[in-house]
Amino acid sequence: MEKVTHKKFRHELKYIISNAELQLLKVRIKNLMFPDKNTDNLGVYTIRSLYFDDYDNRCMRENEDGTDPREKFRIRIYNHSTEQIRLECKRKERGKTFKTSCPLTVEQTKFLMAGKTVPLIAEQPPLLQKFTCEMLTRKLRPVVIVEYERIPFVYKNGNVRVTLDTNVASSKAIDSFLDEKIPKRPIMPLGHSLLEVKYDEYLPDFIYRNLQLRSLTQTAFSKYYLCRKYTL
Repeated sequence: MEKVTHKKFRHELKYIISNAELQLLKVRIKNLMFPDKNTDNLGVYTIRSLYFDDYDNRCMRENEDGTDPREKFRIRIYNHSTEQIRLECKRKERGKTFKTSCPLTVEQTKFLMAGKTVPLIAEQPPLLQKFTCEMLTRKLRPVVIVEYERIPFVYKNGNVRVTLDTNVASSKAIDSFLDEKIPKRPIMPLGHSLLEVKYDEYLPDFIYRNLQLRSLTQTAFSKYYLCRKYTL
């Protein structure tokens, strides 16, 4: 799910939408794009991410200030399962994003959840080496969990992903990150969700036209930032 295997920066646009707009877009998009192959029979999967920041809250401040370039690290699981755990680094530069990732074991994840570095082993993935260095030099530690349900659509030309993210919630129960259920609180205004549009060089015109809504409100803030803001 959403694994990046080559270095390519992508456009990423985010919009706050009402639930009525979400239903309208779902009807429009499902006839133009394909559902992500990893969704369930309802076309949905759950994403849970554990984000890291330093003691000066640098990642949060850089997001708020629009610092360019900037990076943040997270651990991500899908559908509350530990079968696929990934460490990811998301970099934003010149208005585009680039994501690198590597797999983690449950044991490694528990070390990182506790704010401890993973013991060094031979042939450790470069991303994990970089993250270990950041933990040692910047004192990165886990700060917040972000969870939401995603309705994803894909289109090959332009490598387009249109995602509708609902029930966005935050949690400080870091010790419970790998549990099936965790205490959490919603962070979006009542009756609102997030639309994200991601693509490489171009967005096909027929998709662009069908995404047009008169009241679309673009936002520069990430789900991470919103969850930090409302849990600090």
